[in-house]
Amino acid sequence: MARRWLLPILFVLIGLAMALKQVSAGSTGAGVALGLVFVLLGVALSPVVFPRSLAAAEAQRRSAVDGRPIVYWRPGCQYCLRLRVRLGTAARRAHWVDIWRDPDGAAAVRAVTGGDETVPTVVVAGQPYVNPDPGWLRGQLAR
Repeated sequence: MARRWLLPILFVLIGLAMALKQVSAGSTGAGVALGLVFVLLGVALSPVVFPRSLAAAEAQRRSAVDGRPIVYWRPGCQYCLRLRVRLGTAARRAHWVDIWRDPDGAAAVRAVTGGDETVPTVVVAGQPYVNPDPGWLRGQLAR
């Protein structure tokens, strides 16, 4: 659990420290702007911006019933964030599995990627795709 929040918390703390330094030097506007940028980066890298994660077994069971893709991801991954942002509201039509929370999800990714935990890994109709184009996945979700 702590590993998922380490990077976002570090961003916020570093940003606040840099902002306080700017404010104490008399540059209030720059300090506030710098603090805000780091807080926003911390939020963007946190698990908060992703849909609720399921266990891998539950995602596989649901996908077999409703045919939705499964997206394996982890917090702090810039490629996962890019995929999530580019999917927009369509992201809720996929089943999301956080591989740092679910060892079975991490094992499923390692089985597909030859032992690496490369994310995002998306499984559509039983076929895995490593770091797919967000536009392509958006098309798959529209079906």
